[in-house]
Amino acid sequence: MCTGADKIQDAELEVMKVLWSLPQPAPLSEIRRTLSAQCGWEDSTVKTLLRRLCEKGAVTLERRGMYRAVITQAQYGRWSARHLVDKVFNGSAKKLVASLLSDGQLSQAEIAELSALFHQEEST
Repeated sequence: MCTGADKIQDAELEVMKVLWSLPQPAPLSEIRRTLSAQCGWEDSTVKTLLRRLCEKGAVTLERRGMYRAVITQAQYGRWSARHLVDKVFNGSAKKLVASLLSDGQLSQAEIAELSALFHQEEST
């Protein structure tokens, strides 16, 4: 499990997305500018969210005004997927995929890609 990933709230995730999109470490000024444009947030809101993320171990303040994501987007994605499967589908990834298929949320191309991934995993 990712350290801090299970404690990241929706608003904090928006901050993480900005950090993941910027070269690391990212200056506070750029983080604030981006979140102000995307979410309309005030500087104090961004600073509060960054402070919380630092306290949770998801972000670190490297030097004055420069922040780095400790948790990668891939790590958070894996944790989120496992959490969703456990919480909603009682630990069954098969039920998740079946749900996506029955709702028509996967295109034929996506189904083919998933099938190729499954076959690749079987051969390794």
